[in-house]
Amino acid sequence: MWPFKRKIERRSSASGFTAEIIAARESYISGRRGIGELTATSQSCISLWENGFGLAAVKGTDLLNRRSLALLGRSLALRGESLFKITDAGLVPCSDWDLRTRGGRPVAYRVSISEAGGGTTETLLAGEVLHLRIGADPAAPWLGTAPLRRASLTAGLLQAVESSLAEVFENAPLGSQVVPMPEQPEVDNTSLARSFRGQRGRVLLRESVIVSAAGGPAPAVDWRPSSLSPDLANSMTAETLAAARNAIAGAFGVLPALFDSAAQGPLVREAQRHLAQWTLQPLAELLAEEASDKLGSTVSIDVMTPLQAFDAGGSARAFTTLIQGLAQAKEAGLDPGAIAGALGKLDWSNGDA
Repeated sequence: MWPFKRKIERRSSASGFTAEIIAARESYISGRRGIGELTATSQSCISLWENGFGLAAVKGTDLLNRRSLALLGRSLALRGESLFKITDAGLVPCSDWDLRTRGGRPVAYRVSISEAGGGTTETLLAGEVLHLRIGADPAAPWLGTAPLRRASLTAGLLQAVESSLAEVFENAPLGSQVVPMPEQPEVDNTSLARSFRGQRGRVLLRESVIVSAAGGPAPAVDWRPSSLSPDLANSMTAETLAAARNAIAGAFGVLPALFDSAAQGPLVREAQRHLAQWTLQPLAELLAEEASDKLGSTVSIDVMTPLQAFDAGGSARAFTTLIQGLAQAKEAGLDPGAIAGALGKLDWSNGDA
């Protein structure tokens, strides 16, 4: 009967296999170490990218809706690249992919699309997907790198400082005091030291039996309390934490002064303009170029105007000055149109102005 034995198909269990796959792809999805993304500083910068792209004004296509742009912004901040499948119903985000290149340019993709009941895998040509990547290396121009991967040392420093502070405030006996007791055995001292963990704001008194040689009372120095709170000031914890936070914000293209508690309105507006001009708008231009090549129409994406990332006060003052100048010219008997025409003919590059 052995030739007719039914072949048994073996499959991996969903729990173990899925957990292994998630663990294997975690470093690729969330960064090199997957720790810097857990800090509030990184999440604040990622939210600025996500919301900035979500407000972008798109012309030339209806596929780039706000939901897709927000997903793209978050994926770029976390992974350094984002890939969408182009369909008639809209863009479908791909959770994972690998590709084949020719001449350093992708020509085919094998993408994984997440579904509620289980993901699907498809093979697509390069013209059927939108693939945006940032921070590409000349050795691998088809791969993008996230800002935190490019600044992994700083991300590790920020994570180490915040983790250390969390452990200190969780386990250290903050505000507790104790008097020395040198006459106790080492075992008792060890047990007492363990009992200090997590004790907060308590004064621990221990009776001492040490007396002087003449049989007098215990020396006064034996009762002087000692604080158990860790000395965080001399370890420069605050300065190190602030420097790490500022460096992470700078890696995302956000001015560190935006997160300063003493930041005023002009500084906040300047930080917003800096983020939009030097970080989001160049990425939007890359996306517009990719979309124009793949969608067959000229696509333009504007981040500056929806975010109001322009000097509104300076523009208003310049316009007011121009109006006043034209009014004064008219009162002096000069033709405002001729003046405007003469100003337009000046060569501003050689100092005629």
